[in-house]
Amino acid sequence: MTPFGEKLRQLRRAKGVSQKEMAAALGVSAAYLSALEHGHRGAPSWPMVQKVIGYFNVIWDDASELEQLAWSSHPRVVLDTSGLSAGATALANRLAEDIRMLDGEGVDQVARALENARKRRS
Repeated sequence: MTPFGEKLRQLRRAKGVSQKEMAAALGVSAAYLSALEHGHRGAPSWPMVQKVIGYFNVIWDDASELEQLAWSSHPRVVLDTSGLSAGATALANRLAEDIRMLDGEGVDQVARALENARKRRS
């Protein structure tokens, strides 16, 4: 599942509509909407994100959050480590190989470590 897919499902369920109903309102197939929710499709297009924002009547900060989630929701990430250290390349490959073994807490720990590194760098 992607961050956008998870948020989309939360919004849809909170509104109490089925995938089929929402898909019809957005002019897409229920299969496409299901694939978005489950992370089987890439990040949605900007027009699709705008349709979702309009459908849920999302405003300001919430709309910005939804857009950010969409841009960070491509399920097949490519990392370019050219010009970085051998250790960075090894880490990128290790993460690609082992990310499926991480549970929620493991993912959170890695994310916190990266956030702490970003803060130290700033």
